[in-house]
Amino acid sequence: MNQERPSLLEVVVKTIVTHTVTYTVVGLLASTLFSYASLFTVTTLSGFMRPFSDRIVMAAPLLQPVRGVLFGLIFYLLRDVFFARRRGWLIMWLTLIVLGILGTFGPSPGSLEGLYFTIVPLWVHLRGLPEVLIQSLILSLVLFYWINHASKRWVSWVMGVAFAIAILLPALGLLVTRPA
Repeated sequence: MNQERPSLLEVVVKTIVTHTVTYTVVGLLASTLFSYASLFTVTTLSGFMRPFSDRIVMAAPLLQPVRGVLFGLIFYLLRDVFFARRRGWLIMWLTLIVLGILGTFGPSPGSLEGLYFTIVPLWVHLRGLPEVLIQSLILSLVLFYWINHASKRWVSWVMGVAFAIAILLPALGLLVTRPA
């Protein structure tokens, strides 16, 4: 692999954009399909999940670039594994599943620690897994493709427009709603 490609800046920026877009799109679809608004208020999740009307929840897409930076830094350090191999996207996805979803250090819903140490029922743990598995899969596939096909400008345009929409819509929503 050419050590100059991909650069730290390229990996971090593309990760920020890809993570924010996939997080927003998959999150909107999952919250609608799985009725998260009611799930968060009528189950044991109501004790620690903010309601959907909370301004921080509304601002969630605006906060995703922070996580994108963190992911991007690690993806850059592992670029020889994630971007230089034919199935690097699969290695990235499995890494995200094992370290970021199932093997977290804290007892989050859907994680092994969550299953062991919380009173959240198994069906609640399982209900959120499709969202995070699909989002992490799409993140891995799109980022792998975008990094490895940097000359395809249409990908940059599509992702740039999608990122702008993912950031602008919640920002506008926050501007037109009043704080509670």
